[in-house]
Amino acid sequence: MNRTSIRNEIVNNKLVSSVVGKFLSFHQSRVPYSPDNPFLVGPFAPVTEEVFSSDLVVHGEIPSSLNGIFLRMGPNPLEVENPANYNWFMGDGMVHGLRLKDGQALWYKNRYVGTHHIHKKLGREKIKGEPRGPVDVANTNIIGHAGKIWTITESGPFPVALDHELNSLKYGLFNSKDNYPFTAHPHVDPDTGELHAICYDALLPMQVYYQVIDQSGQVKKRVSIPVKHGPMMHDCGMTKTKMLVLDFPVTFSIERMLQGMQLPYSWNEKHPARIGVLPKNGDAQDIKWFDVDPCIIFHSFNAYDLVNGDIIFDACVHTKTFTDSIQGPVDKQLIQFERWTLQFGTQTLKREVISKIPQEFPRLDERFVGKPYRFAYSISVGNEGEPVDNINLKANNLLVHDLLKGESYKHSYGDDYFTGEVIFLPKHSESEEGDGWLISYIHALDGIKPSKVVILDSKKIGQNPQATIDLPVRVPLGFHANWVDI
Repeated sequence: MNRTSIRNEIVNNKLVSSVVGKFLSFHQSRVPYSPDNPFLVGPFAPVTEEVFSSDLVVHGEIPSSLNGIFLRMGPNPLEVENPANYNWFMGDGMVHGLRLKDGQALWYKNRYVGTHHIHKKLGREKIKGEPRGPVDVANTNIIGHAGKIWTITESGPFPVALDHELNSLKYGLFNSKDNYPFTAHPHVDPDTGELHAICYDALLPMQVYYQVIDQSGQVKKRVSIPVKHGPMMHDCGMTKTKMLVLDFPVTFSIERMLQGMQLPYSWNEKHPARIGVLPKNGDAQDIKWFDVDPCIIFHSFNAYDLVNGDIIFDACVHTKTFTDSIQGPVDKQLIQFERWTLQFGTQTLKREVISKIPQEFPRLDERFVGKPYRFAYSISVGNEGEPVDNINLKANNLLVHDLLKGESYKHSYGDDYFTGEVIFLPKHSESEEGDGWLISYIHALDGIKPSKVVILDSKKIGQNPQATIDLPVRVPLGFHANWVDI
């Protein structure tokens, strides 16, 4: 795309975004006021200030091999005019970072992501570039790529770049000048370091995109895939040779927009559930679709190719969501860990339940993304076999699934704390799979006491932590965590 085309696309996008933004604001302003919102109280409640501390208390011994920043991203609204229509997924983004080096906890800090919206409210200078789309929010995930830290969000907004001190630098599609949407969940090819992603733009509901971002932050490949109804695609799947497109019955809803919903998506009975398989070297006409009973997947564990050409896809599967509440995921539903086998000989999909414990935020040893793997990690959000109508904070454990033995193990963080997403870091670059550190932010259920970071030895699940770092403030329950080496 030449510079003139890029400039015209940006101008058109800004005009459409401005009109849609005003339309959204008008209908949101019509929602009757109510102070009640479960995502603004207790452990979800936002914190009121940015904090820096280098005086951290450590219990145990921090592994000396962990040299980097442990990052956590989540919503932390600066202001909420009407709690009745505040949606948890739409709060202003705040990043939390814990800097570790040579066995020491050097500092903790939290910072608002410096969108124009936030910096105007805080009286700060604008960062470089301009936001993309009608909603200026960056709050979902945070990764390291091409020498910077990036906050990433789905449905159209640009990523926002941060430096290693968590200062916001610029908007942009990484280091590319292209005006394309991105996603909250790219998958990193462990062999090339490239980001592979299925992306969508809420303002362009009839297509989604397969995009590849190379190690330097440039767009290497882009394929447009036709769809219907504007489906939400929060995650995708990736094998060594293929991308999995998750097309499920949560779609853009004009009705929800007219109701004043900040996130106008809802369960759509008329939208068939299916999963598409696109060869990485292919185009849209090469995609093969597999039908599945209605369900929704927000997050996947992993996917890989079988010798016979079939594909294994592991994910946390929800029976239904986005049916009633406009405030967040509070639908009564079953959530379980399933293995799907996409059988190319018959173009059918076989489903197997690995665990009936309601669970979310699945992770693995990232060295095995797109490859056969043995260990899967997640956190429980309810009791086995029971429907979930909100996150059950008292049923929370780290779950470790040994897929080779068919066994699962639990680690409790105590009756008073709830763990957020737990990530796995190998002890060394050559460590065997399953030999590493499991690190997470844990949150006090009373919504008052400060949070902690806990490091577990993956070989000692259920035993005392390797290290616990006391943080100076409470970290609200949020979304995703990642580690960036420095």
